[in-house]
Amino acid sequence: MDRDYAEPLDVPTLARVALMSPGHFSRSFRAAYGETPYSYLMTRRIERAKALLRRGDLTVTEVCFAVGCTSLGSFSSRFTELVGESPSAYRARPHDEGTAIPPCIAKIHTRPVRNGEAENSPPLLA
Repeated sequence: MDRDYAEPLDVPTLARVALMSPGHFSRSFRAAYGETPYSYLMTRRIERAKALLRRGDLTVTEVCFAVGCTSLGSFSSRFTELVGESPSAYRARPHDEGTAIPPCIAKIHTRPVRNGEAENSPPLLA
């Protein structure tokens, strides 16, 4: 899922690859990752969308389709839910503050956080 986030992935297909039933796959995935396969996939897509929007050379619609979303409305709603601002607003504001930070560290600090996830996360670098 991390590598093929832009592909049309669904639970039955993922379960088949894992040699599990869809129900067992979903339960096992949630137990291992703390969220549903769909939520995990959307978080990866939004992470990638943030990086593409920071570059500024693609429109929001182009980013939506580049990360594997098929509906601009659903993409914008989920982006706003996870990031706290619309994709257009995120793209429009300056992103210079992170240019000197190594990408591996920037990814940790820019990861979309779901409600309730922040309280259970380990503290980041101080």
